[in-house]
Amino acid sequence: MSILNLPLAGLEIGFATSLICSLLLVFTTRWHGRYSLDATRGVQKFHITPTPRIGGAAIMTGLWLALCFMPAPQQELLLPVLLAALPAFVFGLAEDLTRNVSVRARLLATMASGAVCWFLTGVTLDHTGLAPLDAVLAWLPFSVLFTAFAVGGVANAVNIIDGFNGLASGTVIIGLGALGLIAMNVGDVHLAQLCFVICAVTAGFFLVNFPYGKLFLGDGGAYLLGFLLAWLSVMLVYRNPSVSAWAPLLACAYPVFETVFTIARRLWCRRHPGQPDSWHLHSLVKTAITARYLRRLPAPLRNACVSPVSWSIALVPALLAVNHPSAPDVLVQGAVASFLLYLVMYGLVAAAWHARRRQALPSGVQAPAAPTAMVVPTVAAAPVLAKQITPPGMAAPAMVTIRSASQNAANGVSPLADIQREAPVTAFVRRRM
Repeated sequence: MSILNLPLAGLEIGFATSLICSLLLVFTTRWHGRYSLDATRGVQKFHITPTPRIGGAAIMTGLWLALCFMPAPQQELLLPVLLAALPAFVFGLAEDLTRNVSVRARLLATMASGAVCWFLTGVTLDHTGLAPLDAVLAWLPFSVLFTAFAVGGVANAVNIIDGFNGLASGTVIIGLGALGLIAMNVGDVHLAQLCFVICAVTAGFFLVNFPYGKLFLGDGGAYLLGFLLAWLSVMLVYRNPSVSAWAPLLACAYPVFETVFTIARRLWCRRHPGQPDSWHLHSLVKTAITARYLRRLPAPLRNACVSPVSWSIALVPALLAVNHPSAPDVLVQGAVASFLLYLVMYGLVAAAWHARRRQALPSGVQAPAAPTAMVVPTVAAAPVLAKQITPPGMAAPAMVTIRSASQNAANGVSPLADIQREAPVTAFVRRRM
């Protein structure tokens, strides 16, 4: 069956509701901005205008309204999932409004959503293609815990990549689209329809978020979409035993790769895995590529240009999953190759960042050697950076040059404007114990 022939009831309603609610949130910012605006200062902040970060509310509203217009089989699939998603969404939205919910609490909430969804549906991840693990998954309590952990991990991974306009929502649309195509190819029409309807609801928010970033997804939206992506992956494997568990993993590959590599990198540096930094691939793409070659564009468009690079990394494994959903050997090799692609891309972008940083330093000033402790210079701390890197006897005008560069950062005049956010040169330097 072609995707054009699918009866996608609720798709138009969900898309329109999400789009209208997103626009309303933007136009009513003066009423809720006291609680919802995302500040521009922070390690992972690249936007220059305070922006509402409660786009997840528009997506949740669109999903509930789309549910009312779906056929009964799809309602039976979506209703328990939306009910189970409430803990993940509520804890994320609370963080958006209060900035006072810990990473651990949000992660536990997403895992609780996975456990609640098993309680409501009876669905678990009971086979992976790995014989030792499958033997343990035959024990229901372990299967439930493993499923909840996997769902929570993917939801947190989507939140990690939520750094630029359209990045997280576009990646989720790619993943859900891949799951829908796989489900359609194996004859699971109802699950395919559900995936495409959620894609449409997400697209309604996407149009407001990309490219100008008028509304952000926020933690509530990121955890909601991550949970939906993860649970539909579990449902695909559970309902269709012919589909390898590696297929949905490849559909979610990019956020999973980013999370695994981020945890390994932070542990190597003896830092807490949950401590935020700006050494993610998308952050480096911004400071090394878009800020250099697209600096004439307005800041929101420069931020938006980061997303297509990450989408391309997400699209490669997703296409492998769609074309070989029942070939675990091919999928495993594809997963390894895709992860190597991610690492190569990260290495190339990091090298470009170092090259740009050396070119951006004033003449006569050498880049400082990597310290043994983490150094986090920011644009606001440009005079401090100048003081640190100025050798003895250097004339004061050199420091004035750097200070002026930071003052002109908002206009895109200085090549140092973006790379002073944080120095990835220390990303792999281990602290002395």
